[in-house]
Amino acid sequence: MSELRWDPLIDSWVVIAESRGRRPADFITERKRIVTTVCPFCYGHEDKTPAEVYALRPDASRPNQPGWRVRVIPNKYPMLRIEGQLDARGEGLYDVMNGVGAHEVIIETPDHDRHPADLHATELAQVFRAFRSRLIDLRRDKRFRHIVIYKNHGLEAGATIPHTHSQLLALPILPPHLRTALRASRDYFRRKERCLMCDLLAQELHDGRRLVRVDDAYAVFAPFASRHPFSLRIVPRRHSHDFALLTDQTMIALGETMHDIMGRLRAVLRDPPFNLVLHNAPSALPRPGRSDCWGSLSCDYHWYFELTPKIMDPAGFEGGTGFFINPTPPEDAARYLREAVV
Repeated sequence: MSELRWDPLIDSWVVIAESRGRRPADFITERKRIVTTVCPFCYGHEDKTPAEVYALRPDASRPNQPGWRVRVIPNKYPMLRIEGQLDARGEGLYDVMNGVGAHEVIIETPDHDRHPADLHATELAQVFRAFRSRLIDLRRDKRFRHIVIYKNHGLEAGATIPHTHSQLLALPILPPHLRTALRASRDYFRRKERCLMCDLLAQELHDGRRLVRVDDAYAVFAPFASRHPFSLRIVPRRHSHDFALLTDQTMIALGETMHDIMGRLRAVLRDPPFNLVLHNAPSALPRPGRSDCWGSLSCDYHWYFELTPKIMDPAGFEGGTGFFINPTPPEDAARYLREAVV
């Protein structure tokens, strides 16, 4: 029987269509492949990209030269540009502002052919160090209200260059879904004086059916109301609102978790395209006239990663209702991933 399930964190209803009962093999299709003649992200092609803003160079090599392990560059074709002022204004009933922000690319490895699931924990920890560094640096700019970091793997998921990389966007406004999660977390804390995600995590650890992986530092589970088949949340077990507070040691633990999970997905779904998004607290810099805005973030918000395989496209029902249909119950998806041979 199908069920309607609600996610209190994102205020979203999902139809779990168990009667359709889709198994992993039902989602495996021929992947589209991206062919490149010259990859600008490869070792030795540093002159084909904008000048780096961050690089991990163990041998202290010169900027914009070979010798790096992780490299961050401005996007050559940015969605938002760092120059200028917001100039927020009204046009009749509409609001408009200039497209000011930052758009950067985190090149995760010099090796063009490395699959993200093949990056070792220490290599992934180096990528996370780049995330942390860019978060800290860009937050100094008072024009930016939020910084989102995400990864597209595969052409179907939005990756136009096959060389594994992540992207960063610094935004002058809060995304609507983040505002919803912030309000839900704040309201829950005001009622119960507990973190909503901490309580959700405790329930998942107790239930166990949707757990995929758990260790001392991180837990991975399929959300109770998963909007997409085989979607996962990677959540720190210790309460923390800000990814930028991670230590190098906890980043290695996160690298071990991420390496294992991406390997399980590749084994079960035969290397699916996916999106990986960091859901993190917004900038805590006070806003003019709004000094108390999100002042309780350190108590009520809890950062996490969301990993979503792009194996099913939304259709008319989703567009017409805002609900999602998931033909694979999260309990089944978690079981398939737990039992995977990596």
